[in-house]
Amino acid sequence: MAHFTSYDGAKLAYRRSGSGPPLVCLPGGPGLDPRYLGDLGGLGRSRELILPDIRGTGDSEVPADPAAYRCDRIARDVEALRAELSLERMDLLGHSAGGNVALLYAAAHPERIGHLILLTPGVRALGLTFTGEEQQAAMRRRAAEPWFETAWAAAQAADDGDDSGETTLGYQPFLYGRWDDAARAHARAALSDQAAPVRAGFYAEGAFDPPTTRAALATLTGPVLIYAGELDAAAPPELLAQAAGLFRGWELRVQPGAGHFPWLDDPARFAGALRAFLSGG
Repeated sequence: MAHFTSYDGAKLAYRRSGSGPPLVCLPGGPGLDPRYLGDLGGLGRSRELILPDIRGTGDSEVPADPAAYRCDRIARDVEALRAELSLERMDLLGHSAGGNVALLYAAAHPERIGHLILLTPGVRALGLTFTGEEQQAAMRRRAAEPWFETAWAAAQAADDGDDSGETTLGYQPFLYGRWDDAARAHARAALSDQAAPVRAGFYAEGAFDPPTTRAALATLTGPVLIYAGELDAAAPPELLAQAAGLFRGWELRVQPGAGHFPWLDDPARFAGALRAFLSGG
């Protein structure tokens, strides 16, 4: 575990895992402990994964001002981490909600991006959302699964305001390509480590300015990969195709049979795809 000082004096933590050229990996949630990323399906055998604890999580300092949890503020922490690592340009991965952080960082510092990977990302920073009807359609793709009715009921309860741990765990099958014992253990561990204050403050008013972000990202020269899971109900391929279509040269790749955590569904395929992208120009 190592520490660095961010723009406002906050003491934040990060871990190093694996070996090879560094890849900074921003976790999702928002507010998840980055340990849920594991070694990204074996990618850590060829890349050193830099795994920051977002402020308020893990070994990072809890801010006195809840506004510090806002997505655009967290993006400023990424620049402080880059300086700590002495990287002129860095390869950056943002998973889920961390995709929004990665997008805001890349918009603010396009010259600092080597390769950008948006892994089953949130894309609210681009002004892209999907309706409740569209999300339900994505969920109904799993209607033949034995767990569907129970998970559907949990999702409806969450929509009605039930944010209990039991209900949240109840709809997690929609995020996994296979709802097996490994997926259940992964979901329980990830949810148990999620920091509620981060989740509450991340999307606060003022976090996003999509027109400005889009204009800035149009100047990004490094290669960008948007990686989707075919069965992901949180960031469905149809939504991510809209993000890829905004900018020339942004590549969309969809992993068959995968959910929101595609490195769990087919580790070799996932790690191979990212390794090939990162070794490109």
